[in-house]
Amino acid sequence: MAEFSLKAKKRELTTKGYLTDLRKKGFVPGVFYIKEEETKPIYVNESELRKFVYTPETHIIALTIDEGEEIHCIISDVQFDPVTDKVIHFDLHGVTYGQLLHVQVPIQLVGTAIGVKEGGILQQHLHKVEVECFPRHIPKHFVVDITELKIGDSIRIGDLNFENVKFLNPADASVVSVMHSRIEAAKVEEEIPGEEKPAEPEVIGKGKAGEEE
Repeated sequence: MAEFSLKAKKRELTTKGYLTDLRKKGFVPGVFYIKEEETKPIYVNESELRKFVYTPETHIIALTIDEGEEIHCIISDVQFDPVTDKVIHFDLHGVTYGQLLHVQVPIQLVGTAIGVKEGGILQQHLHKVEVECFPRHIPKHFVVDITELKIGDSIRIGDLNFENVKFLNPADASVVSVMHSRIEAAKVEEEIPGEEKPAEPEVIGKGKAGEEE
């Protein structure tokens, strides 16, 4: 897997005003953590962080804090501003080689589904999946071939088969499917004959009417 460098500065303050000021200056606050060590509050240049956030691949990051030694890590969480969609906070998880790691890996679809050619609509339900693996086995992405999918077909987590990783999402979770278009679905409903309404029972005297069949 490709490795990219990221420089960070340690931050001493965590007040709202201080964090707002950092963001105005083009920085993004975050934290670095690794097992059995104290969490380190940091901040990085927004333009440098973007290449790790807006990417279809997973990368190992060679992080340096205040020009210190390189620390290998991955992005474990990113928070976005609900209005501007800009990154406002991030978490970096330190990588310990030889220990299992939980990581999100992007899904890359290839091919054109048969069902799409027949007028269906392709729906990708999961763009990233959770896996457990050793750092050396972290894939950039998973390639999923959708060529054979027909209308009504889907690919679920349990259908995926990749070496050296364990999927943590539920096995029945849908990754991608091909559905009827709304127009076609409406036509199908129209073609299904409606059930005839049962005749209303004739009331003879008083008493409780029988249940409709």
